Amino acid sequence: MDVGVIGVGSMGRNHVRVYSELKSVAHLGVCDVNMQAATDIGTQHGATAYKTVDDLLNHVDAVSVCVPTQFHAAVARQVFLAGKHAFIEKPICATAKEAQTLMACAPAGTTIGVGHIERFNPIVSEIKKIVTNPLFIEMKRHNPASARVTGSSVVEDLMIHDIDIILNAFMKTPSNVHSVGNGDLCSVLMECDGVPVALSASRKASKKIRMIYIEEEDFTVEGDFMSQEVTIYRKPGQY
Repeated sequence: MDVGVIGVGSMGRNHVRVYSELKSVAHLGVCDVNMQAATDIGTQHGATAYKTVDDLLNHVDAVSVCVPTQFHAAVARQVFLAGKHAFIEKPICATAKEAQTLMACAPAGTTIGVGHIERFNPIVSEIKKIVTNPLFIEMKRHNPASARVTGSSVVEDLMIHDIDIILNAFMKTPSNVHSVGNGDLCSVLMECDGVPVALSASRKASKKIRMIYIEEEDFTVEGDFMSQEVTIYRKPGQY
């Protein structure tokens, strides 16, 4: 397959590197408004640098869209009009309305993915096998400040992973959503199917945390997304 990467910032560079290591990739192309950056990363990983998105799309079957979030809708629409498969970095668009408008023009028969990679973390499928009747769920995703983040709030940058996991792996139908915070810190308390769910995310932490904590009647499950370890705590026979 011939693939391309649009946008070679910090995330785009990761896509280029991974594609360059895949045997199934026959031709790799890159494109960026900074032609010198595209040329440099292309030289480093054996990719061809193209001056325009249209030129790149003429030479590939699928692309990764790794431009800043505010440009996702316009660039992805250009990819869709060319009938190419697309992987779009999260969040898919800057607003829900943009995302709905974009997906309405998605061509039939193409594969479209969004970078919610934590959904595929092995601990998620393992915990799904264990949990049957949660009474309380808490997820934390705290991070030191990152220079790669531009134009996205902590919800779009970090908490979005946990929202995706909660609503796709464990629960449905959020209600009574309460939140407090700012662009770098946010805490959310809500109900999902009557179960209290607490989420927190931070880009100001001194300790990196990626955890999920679920209580059931007879046991508690704790998972670490970084170490990919799941621990089950069971109640003792007597205290």
